[in-house]
Amino acid sequence: MESLASSSAIPLRSPPPSGLSINTTTKPTSSVSFKHRSQQVWCTSSSTMNTTPSDLSTKTTKEEKLWGGRFEESVTDAVERFTESISFDKALYKQDIRGSRAHASMLARQELISVSDKDSILQGLDEIERRIEDGEFVWRTDREDVHMNIEAALTDLIGEPAKKLHTARSRNDQVLTDFRLWCRDAIDNIVAHIKHLQVALVTLATKNENLIVPGYTHLQRAQPVLLQHLLLAFVEQLDRDAGRLLDCRERLNFCPLGACALAGTGLPIDRFMTSADLGFTAPMRNSIDAVSDRDFVLEFLSANSITAIHLSRLGEEWVLWASEEFGFLTPSDAVSTGSSIMPQKKNPDPMELVRGKSARVVGDLVTLLVLCKGLPLAYNRDLQLFRRVLRVGGTSTGGHEDKEPMFDSTKTIIGMLEVCAEFAQNITFNREKIKKALPAGYLDATTLADYLVKKGIPFRTSHDIVGKSVALCVSKNCQLQDLSLEELRSLNPVFDEDVYEFLGVENAVKKFCSYGSTGSECVAEQLDLWVTKLQINTAGHK
Repeated sequence: MESLASSSAIPLRSPPPSGLSINTTTKPTSSVSFKHRSQQVWCTSSSTMNTTPSDLSTKTTKEEKLWGGRFEESVTDAVERFTESISFDKALYKQDIRGSRAHASMLARQELISVSDKDSILQGLDEIERRIEDGEFVWRTDREDVHMNIEAALTDLIGEPAKKLHTARSRNDQVLTDFRLWCRDAIDNIVAHIKHLQVALVTLATKNENLIVPGYTHLQRAQPVLLQHLLLAFVEQLDRDAGRLLDCRERLNFCPLGACALAGTGLPIDRFMTSADLGFTAPMRNSIDAVSDRDFVLEFLSANSITAIHLSRLGEEWVLWASEEFGFLTPSDAVSTGSSIMPQKKNPDPMELVRGKSARVVGDLVTLLVLCKGLPLAYNRDLQLFRRVLRVGGTSTGGHEDKEPMFDSTKTIIGMLEVCAEFAQNITFNREKIKKALPAGYLDATTLADYLVKKGIPFRTSHDIVGKSVALCVSKNCQLQDLSLEELRSLNPVFDEDVYEFLGVENAVKKFCSYGSTGSECVAEQLDLWVTKLQINTAGHK
């Protein structure tokens, strides 16, 4: 057998073997011929993450399936197109190769394959990974999924030792291992993007000290709040989002490899070794559960959906505030778009799309919930759709309805987090317009009720007195702080000169003192906590 090291001596750009198509519509790229015995494996550069089914190589004469021993005829083209998943699950190639490395090492230690075979397998996997990352690997639909593409290519590359790799392993446990590794990496990526958005929001808060804005309930003016307090509310939501994802990561971090099709194996494998090598907490205890469980995907997509709802609410807030009716903020040109017909328009489109894309993330979750509701144990091909929900851009594996929604959900939520952070870094709050808007709505009314409570008046009575005070202001077209002491005492004699220390939005904000409230000192403490927790350098922000 020719060694892998000798491949560098093989000449480039020899004629391609018949039966393999090469895309001639793209720019010329390097081609690599790798000989093993009488075989040649051809690779041409192509995107490993954005390839569509039309970009995938097919054969005029179909290759026999690795599982085709008991079959007398090949599947039809329509069935092959319908069942392939390589068009999206090739995104799992790193995880698939990593799992195969661990599995091969375990098989060698358990003396189920020789050390020499293990070394050949590992070298071959290294070469395949290099080709994928260099854009030289041809993904073939007749090889169905990422697992079969890699295994068949490995067989072409090193021969007989590759046929031993699938010992004590099924695609059922293989894909779940890949999937859990992928989800683990995806969660780490999403959590990092959540932190980035938190940093952007906290930084924005530090730049807007002491800015009071109207707080709303039912979209009606309610009480005055500090803008910093409002921004930190979104930071708190994002912190819970990260916590949910990390909790999910902890629960999914158990290894299904070695469960095989569903019943385990009669061969003396060491599942604890492969679990440890892959960074899992432990092997999954029940082999049937190991290949049928998709709880971790549902939990992941649920966490993504909650995050998407939070981002949608942030988007709605800022879309409203950017309108002429509010005018509280102005996005920079860098994060705005215009109209094809109305020259004056400046639209906060990114946040509108964040609001809209939340529906897509929620839809991915609903897809999988409905998908799972009627499935018997253990493995079913329906689960292939799971991979599409997490779609990050092009590849498939052999059980795929679980993957598409997951890939999609992950890609979408990361995009939403990125654009929210970008928007937060490119907006300005219009202090003068906000200040002019503050008097409307009697935002200090509840603070006036607190004043009466401190004077010994029961709250319900205080509520009634302040309600009458507001009615008087409406009739006079004035604010509560404009009422004279005599007018206030006409409603209740307990009013005194100190009442004016509670009226007006600035005074009202100063009176808040409960833990977590919008009082200046409370918000300053909250802000300091987040600056420290997120390790933000605030020099020059205030």
